[in-house]
Amino acid sequence: MTSHRNETEKLRIAYRTCPFCEATCGLEIALQDGRAVTVKGDKDDVFSKGYLCPKGAALADLHYDPDRLRHPLIKRNGHWVEVGWDEAFAAVESGLIPLMDTYGRDTVGVYAGNPCSHTMAGALCLRPLFKALRSRNIFSASTVDQMPKHVSSGLMFGHPGTIPVPDIDRTHFLLILGADPMESNGSLATAPDWPGRLRALKRRGGKLVVVDPRASRTAKLAHEHLRIKPGGDPFLLMALTWVLFEEDRVNPGRLSDHIIGLDAVRDLCRPFSPEAVERRSGIDPSIVYRTARELASAPSAAVYGRMGTSTVEFGALNQWLIDMVNILTGNLDRPGGAMFPSPAHMPRRNRPGGKGWTLGRWKSRVKGLHEVMGELPVCTLCDEIETPGEGQVRALITVASNPVIALPNSARVDRALAGLDFMVSVDFYLNASTRHAHVILPPTGPLSTSQYDFSFYNLSVRNIANYSPPVIPKPNDEMDKWEILYRLAMIFSGQGASANAAQMDDFIIRMMVDGLAEKEGSPLFGKQTEILQAMKDLRGPDRMLDLMLRTGAYGDGFGLNHGGLSLSRLKEHPHGMDLGPLEPRIPGILRTTSGKIDLAPHPMVQDVQRLIEVINRPEPSSLVLVGRRHLRTNNSWMANISSLVSGPPRCVLLVHPEDASRLGLEGGAAVEVKSRVGRIAVPVEITTDIRPGVVSLPHGWGHDLTGVRMGVAMTHGGVNSNILSDDECFDPLSNNAVLNGIPVEVSA
Repeated sequence: MTSHRNETEKLRIAYRTCPFCEATCGLEIALQDGRAVTVKGDKDDVFSKGYLCPKGAALADLHYDPDRLRHPLIKRNGHWVEVGWDEAFAAVESGLIPLMDTYGRDTVGVYAGNPCSHTMAGALCLRPLFKALRSRNIFSASTVDQMPKHVSSGLMFGHPGTIPVPDIDRTHFLLILGADPMESNGSLATAPDWPGRLRALKRRGGKLVVVDPRASRTAKLAHEHLRIKPGGDPFLLMALTWVLFEEDRVNPGRLSDHIIGLDAVRDLCRPFSPEAVERRSGIDPSIVYRTARELASAPSAAVYGRMGTSTVEFGALNQWLIDMVNILTGNLDRPGGAMFPSPAHMPRRNRPGGKGWTLGRWKSRVKGLHEVMGELPVCTLCDEIETPGEGQVRALITVASNPVIALPNSARVDRALAGLDFMVSVDFYLNASTRHAHVILPPTGPLSTSQYDFSFYNLSVRNIANYSPPVIPKPNDEMDKWEILYRLAMIFSGQGASANAAQMDDFIIRMMVDGLAEKEGSPLFGKQTEILQAMKDLRGPDRMLDLMLRTGAYGDGFGLNHGGLSLSRLKEHPHGMDLGPLEPRIPGILRTTSGKIDLAPHPMVQDVQRLIEVINRPEPSSLVLVGRRHLRTNNSWMANISSLVSGPPRCVLLVHPEDASRLGLEGGAAVEVKSRVGRIAVPVEITTDIRPGVVSLPHGWGHDLTGVRMGVAMTHGGVNSNILSDDECFDPLSNNAVLNGIPVEVSA
């Protein structure tokens, strides 16, 4: 009895937000003697209400993974040596600064991976690093993911971060294109328990329609599944727009006073009748007419598209057309339609207008590809590394990334990284990419750092705020990611490898406070000292978060709004704060020069001409490859957690029976898949879930490479689908890589 009582006294419960995907589910973590022993869903979380997928339950497994690096590594004579932090940063300085002194700032590039969006440091502390480095060679996972949506939003609404999300909890009709939220947990639409929310839509009498060449889990739940041809989305969306105009069903509602370019859109869609594009979309015209009418007549409706509409030849055009259909049917910025969140860390804009947004402020050195949002496209990273001349990338910093697995033509990426003069990786795994580094700087584990989802509350289907303090104290010999990034920034700003990250932290917060307190007419004018004193006990991203919360949409304004939000108040709500449903935000949110939604921005108008040119393009004679997502995986960064990769093999090629019969393929047997840039061998699964002429392979596999130290990932292996994707194929408007609709040959 005494023993049981002592064990009970040592048991405590902690709460935090899951950092593994965009759903932001609440976790309840039981700790015994300071060690996390169980992770389950937090039933009191205001957003997820106890829902949890297998990824969240494995958070402690990642934290305690014996393969996770805890201390810096330096490569000496081809062998890894564990060193102290000061020695590691000195090695970075001695490896990079001479290169910059000799060849200029652009000789150092940066590639930031997907997990950066899932951490406070990644959201707040990368930009100071970029500014200190002053290189034009900045790359990120955005151009193998969502960049088309940023381009569309920037051109239409005046800011690339002004992204509407489907109000799925109130909609009556939801049209999903190229997304499988039953498996992905949602993306660019933050919502825990997508499965439950979609089922609730059906229970309240709403309709769910899914457009996908594969019968995904989401498609199987839907009332209707439209098996589109890969790459057919812009033709379907144009045809829907054509029907709305042709049948006089265009009704923007209250947005009529806030749009320009309507007549131009009417002219642009004229060549795209349902009959004219049927061969390209694969969708029967009668279905297109009916779907357009249902969208226009539903009490509320939302069109939502994701990876399958972004990582394709017309990614930006797809995203523009998705918002176009929402606008033309009167469903943008209204309950049940597509709406704009009001995140707690951002001030609420009430006055339309601004400088607008442009892309292409500079171009890449080799291929002349334009900049978007301060970065160049990853499809030209290898060009910049391999091509000699002024501005050649000779050194690379990777942050929470695995470009050898994540980027197109990955065999070329692998060779390019191996040929660098110097490489630094901020990562806690020795993976397929970091094995090429000269120095690895591992951040502390996920349970030892704070959590607030800056990126995903900007995309939330409900206004939510939740802060998670560290569950387990950070060991003294480990560093938080923000400290690592700041020390790197200080090296590039000339302060040296031994500089203290606290100095950079103080400098940045003073700059942020000055920006608020030096504006005449601001209620905080002249209150720098008072503001800094109010946050004196905070450091790093926590202090930045407090400033942003207190000056945000619900903030206390440092005493000006009694009862308003601050980090201190948010800490009093370990299960999060529900700040209410989404509300209309137009016109105040618009930052275009006109203060209105630009329905026909010039770059989009030009790209429609490109679409017209391919209406009658011959169909590919080969099979085409599309990707897919599984619930237990998120890109490549959870591959070393046994509970997530165990079970039946998931890295298999899906092939329709007709194609299997024609090619002589047998289920379970290995087949060769070949594209223009590479070939792989993979087991085949014969299924009617895939459209004839299409094959499907998941991404994020293929870790069994020499030099990798990820025992679980190497054992389960799989194949890297990006060996097949082509770095010469990209959407020329957003420069986003094409990862779906890749022509391939399959043979036994």
